[in-house]
Amino acid sequence: MVVALVVIAIVFSILTKGVFIVPRNLSMLARQTTVTGILAIGMMFVIVAGHIDLSVGQVCGACGTLAAVLQVWNGWDTPLVIPIVIIAGAVIGAWNGFWVAYRGVPAFIITLGGLLIFQGMKLGVGKSASIAPMKDSFVFIGQAYLPIYAGWIIAIIAVAAVIFLFYNNRKSKRKYNFAIQPMRNDVLKAGVVSFLIIAAIVILNQYKGLPVPVLLLILLAVVFSYVAKNTVYGRSVYSIGGNMEAARLSGINTKYMTMIIFVISGALAALAGIVLTARLNAATAAAGDSMELDAIASCVIGGTSMAGGVGNIPGVIIGALIMASLDNGMSLINLENFWQYIVKGLVLVLAVWIDTETKAKSR
Repeated sequence: MVVALVVIAIVFSILTKGVFIVPRNLSMLARQTTVTGILAIGMMFVIVAGHIDLSVGQVCGACGTLAAVLQVWNGWDTPLVIPIVIIAGAVIGAWNGFWVAYRGVPAFIITLGGLLIFQGMKLGVGKSASIAPMKDSFVFIGQAYLPIYAGWIIAIIAVAAVIFLFYNNRKSKRKYNFAIQPMRNDVLKAGVVSFLIIAAIVILNQYKGLPVPVLLLILLAVVFSYVAKNTVYGRSVYSIGGNMEAARLSGINTKYMTMIIFVISGALAALAGIVLTARLNAATAAAGDSMELDAIASCVIGGTSMAGGVGNIPGVIIGALIMASLDNGMSLINLENFWQYIVKGLVLVLAVWIDTETKAKSR
């Protein structure tokens, strides 16, 4: 994935005569990644559990439209709009989860129906119009930047966290007599990750600083990585995706867990809708269209198996960055719109094929 990302950056840098890698564009690229990244985090849990959610793009658009309607047409303040919209997304997720978990309707069917239902709601609630402008406090979520010093503080904390995690991982393996890599390998890995963190902050600070939506994505990635790896719920999700019957027999409430997975997906889709509306300073009739495909592609490119049971948040974020890089680069070279759809579709097919071939060889 990292090699693919580097190749994409080199190709588009050549085609755009260096415009792709200037700090301003890389800052815009980071902001573009946030919406897809947030959707992909929720999608990862759904796919790991052996399901799919085709409705997240339209849930994102519908919830973004709801936020705009509440604020622009009804005058609600931002601190009230945000929780209401996220709760609405969670309720939508509960609707999907109920039919999948308790009524046995395949996730593909119920979320395909949801895609149409929530698209209709988006157009109906927003009257198929662009709704703007949002209040400054709302726009802050999608357009603001942290001060330069704040970016460096976050970089120092992140580097310290990386060093601690590598040290703690070695300590845990030693405690339980697991195989441990040579110290130089872990030092090299920690050094590379730390270098990338510092390089990212240096580049972003050359423009305006760390974008607030990027910070939000980082926080979500950290939280849900912990949930996936270090909580009973997270391990249960992987167990369900690996073998649902075995998970049920081991005492996991598979129906309840499945419903919660969709609730999380819906809530994160609503949050993505908030960020998207804040970034555009408007809700549009086309908001969220085809974003479910970007989210699925981000997961698959990031190593999440469509067969279930395998996936991780860092990989998903890299996958989202690859998808955003393709969008950004193709726009910079003025590639016609139909070609952009073709390229992204081919990338998705290629990623699924690689996943299928990998699984076949591992049997």
